[in-house]
Amino acid sequence: MQEKIKILAINPGSTSTKFSVLELNLQAKNNKDEIVSVFSKNVKHSLEETQEFKRIADQYKWRKEIILNTLKENNIDLKKIKYVIGRGGLVKNISSGIYKVNEAMKHDLLIGYAGEHACNLGGLIADEIAQSLQIDSFIADPVVVDEMSDIAKVSGHPLFIRRPIFHALNQKAIARMYARKVEKKYEELNLIVAHMGGGISIGVHNHGLVIDVNQALNGDGPFSPERSGSLPVIDVIKACFSGKYTQNDLSKMVVGKGGYVAYLGTNDALEIEKRAKAGDKEADFYESAMAYQIAKEIGAASTVVEGKVDAILLTGGLAYGKPFVEKITKRIQHLAPIFSFPGEDEMNALAFNVFLMLKGDIPLKEYK
Repeated sequence: MQEKIKILAINPGSTSTKFSVLELNLQAKNNKDEIVSVFSKNVKHSLEETQEFKRIADQYKWRKEIILNTLKENNIDLKKIKYVIGRGGLVKNISSGIYKVNEAMKHDLLIGYAGEHACNLGGLIADEIAQSLQIDSFIADPVVVDEMSDIAKVSGHPLFIRRPIFHALNQKAIARMYARKVEKKYEELNLIVAHMGGGISIGVHNHGLVIDVNQALNGDGPFSPERSGSLPVIDVIKACFSGKYTQNDLSKMVVGKGGYVAYLGTNDALEIEKRAKAGDKEADFYESAMAYQIAKEIGAASTVVEGKVDAILLTGGLAYGKPFVEKITKRIQHLAPIFSFPGEDEMNALAFNVFLMLKGDIPLKEYK
């Protein structure tokens, strides 16, 4: 195996396509030198461009050409790329890990097995580029990773089952990075990982498995900059039958126009922080309320492992806000040591999965 290997990582979003060429150093003696970014680009897409396609799945060839043309314009030699990895999409519920893109996966990505989202394009684009180079393509830790225990899936009524949709890629990568930092195996630790961004997910990592986590997309757990989190159910039912709102209106209250957007008119957490620092009592109150809900969820999560928590890891864009992190920390510092990993580096997380696979630390899995 070569000491240094170049890979292409692809992360399609609703309004952009991010992609990076990264170099993996399998012989690195320092964790910081294991993965180095060689080239990175974030191509924005206008609404007019994306609306030309009937379905999101129809965009993958168009986005693929954008990637290839950009790499060519920047003199990136594709022949030196050894692997391509794309962001995982809304496929079947699967266990955590890195998966080779196969026909079954491509079928589910194309039809939108668990829903349509731009992340479904990651595996499709990766596979097309890889096939042209006669190399392998992968996805890793899609948002539908399901390792929840049976008891965690009980909701309170048999018609409704708690299902995970969360930031599996970043949560798993951060947890593994922390484990390497303290020179332990991820599978040896009990961790609580709080991803705090546009959505907020808080996962209980029990010896390598996320055995409980809130459904971070459609109304579960703390509110976020643009999502409502859990709401009083009877009040929601009354709103549904009030005649004042359409189904679309109510859906947007939960995702897109909830949280900070509903209370303060913006999803910009940095703006809220600045307003709070400047003496805006309303901004400070709702920032404190979000921190309160996150801390409460972390506290509840600690009961899942009977309080035996090795560390609490705070990550995502909101972790950059020191006052916000302090508001959370003061409520949970009695539970376990707290470590902050600000930001969400999906490219590095994707590359890290390839790195771990090549090192033999995690197996390559088959999607069925």
